[in-house]
Amino acid sequence: MMVTKVATIALIHTGLSNHGARFQARSAYTGAGFTTSESENIMSHPVRRKIIYNLMLIGNAGIVTVMSSLILTFVLPNTLSSKLYGLLIVVLGMGFLWWAIKSKWVDRGLSKLIRRMLKKYAKLDVLDYAAVLHLKDDYKVSEKRIDAEDWMANKTLKELNLRREGITVLGIDRIGGEYIGSPTGSFAILPNDVITVYGKEEVIKNIYARKNDFQASVAHKEFVEKEERRIEDKEEKENQ
Repeated sequence: MMVTKVATIALIHTGLSNHGARFQARSAYTGAGFTTSESENIMSHPVRRKIIYNLMLIGNAGIVTVMSSLILTFVLPNTLSSKLYGLLIVVLGMGFLWWAIKSKWVDRGLSKLIRRMLKKYAKLDVLDYAAVLHLKDDYKVSEKRIDAEDWMANKTLKELNLRREGITVLGIDRIGGEYIGSPTGSFAILPNDVITVYGKEEVIKNIYARKNDFQASVAHKEFVEKEERRIEDKEEKENQ
């Protein structure tokens, strides 16, 4: 878990999403070998490919090392006290590793170290996208495949006016077409489009749940007013 944690942070710094990086790191470490579009992105990226390559080697050696260490800990000692001492070391070691895996302080330290190493040894513009987009402050990046009955289906971005709700459409992936990044207001969202949006988690969930009916218009108006109040409150605090 600790090894895959390091690899996950490294992959995130190359631009992969948090969930995607974690999945690919664990797949490579265990040798599961899932074939996905994200796997193709890794193979075409030299830094990601090197991270996964080393992770696969460490994974094969690591599992054998752990098993042999545990066997030697409990098989070789002849006395009960030696076995209890070995058990204590294992428990304390696992406890320390579990703390390191869950620790936000360790995350920040590893993130800084890996960022410096990537900048030094790889020609890569390393960005902590989670920090840049403030994803920790209830903001998130999310994607959804549009159904025919969804509120957003068959409407232009200008008609939807999502910006007034605090939502930014980052891109639209259309079947049979190319990915449209930062689409303009005249761009229409069609059924089966996959949209990528950025904004408050609460608003995103509400937008995804809306169907093409009267309640959708009411919810849109409600969140527009809520966003306007938030902006006004922010401006008042800045002026004080």
